[in-house]
Amino acid sequence: MKIKAGVIGATGYAGAELCRLLSQHPEAELSAISSVSFEGKKLSDIYPSYYGLCDLVLGKAEDVIAKSDVVFAALPHGLSQETAKQCLDAGKVFIDLGADFRLERAEDYEQWYQNTFLYPELHEQAVYGLPELFRDEIRGKRLIANPGCYTTAVPLALVPALRAGLIEKDGILADCKSGVTGAGRKMTQDTHYPELNEAMHAYKVAGHRHTPEIEQTLRRVCGEEVKVVFTPHLLPVNRGILATCYAKAKPGVTLDKLRRVYEEAYENETFVHLLPPGREADIHNVRMSNFCEVSLHLDTRTGTFIAVSALDNMVKGAAGQAIQNMNLACGLSETEGLLMWPPAF
Repeated sequence: MKIKAGVIGATGYAGAELCRLLSQHPEAELSAISSVSFEGKKLSDIYPSYYGLCDLVLGKAEDVIAKSDVVFAALPHGLSQETAKQCLDAGKVFIDLGADFRLERAEDYEQWYQNTFLYPELHEQAVYGLPELFRDEIRGKRLIANPGCYTTAVPLALVPALRAGLIEKDGILADCKSGVTGAGRKMTQDTHYPELNEAMHAYKVAGHRHTPEIEQTLRRVCGEEVKVVFTPHLLPVNRGILATCYAKAKPGVTLDKLRRVYEEAYENETFVHLLPPGREADIHNVRMSNFCEVSLHLDTRTGTFIAVSALDNMVKGAAGQAIQNMNLACGLSETEGLLMWPPAF
């Protein structure tokens, strides 16, 4: 019997991508979808490319919970905690694509999101859903915090070197670029076409909310506090995250040594492609896929290690990774429904 999967917040970009991927999943069926803004309309009314493919009518969140075994919430931060409680009380699996369960420390959530843990016991149950790093913790769990795009790209670029002690923990820089879908579906001045086209700019400099989440993941893998200077930029493209990460290599560390560590870390990871020497990670090569490219570089003149990762922010950075987590939580093959190739052009 197929898993019944429902999506709350199905008309946002991440929610719509979930619907696209779940509709093609061999072991799951899209059971119900909801939207506050478009209740009563068909999803294909909002996204015409889904006409004849996904004509489900958008209902209420409580209907999604009642009709689903697994509930995905693609909601702004601050809106998932009550829904999570309802799902767990009803015996459902809840996968949150928002930020409400990502941070382990209540004080971090209060500082960066100006919100509180409504149900501390739920936060104690929540697991962080970055499978390549925390796979064993995710299996069989019912409350999963799905990481976002930057918070997936930066750790996948840095963790093997950091965990092996080959780079310094101080002075790490993450210079990242995102496609405009990362800003969400709601129009803002920055995402207005005349402002975005033929332009690129940094935003939320020295204060982006993903900073503590990135640091939390790096802290977990190395057992010590890690501070990161993280600066995001907006690209005039629809999809993609490019994370160029800089760290000081420890004395005597060579690129060959770094490569061996990454080869060992990722040799059995279906969704992480470690590129051969001389190639650079590129968002074009991962578009519409759940893959993440990683390329490694060493500036011997300055002793700086440079790791570059590229992923699709709507797939590996959102909906695809959420389905990867569903597969783990429900005892399916982790790659089920996610092996689509990126288009060549």
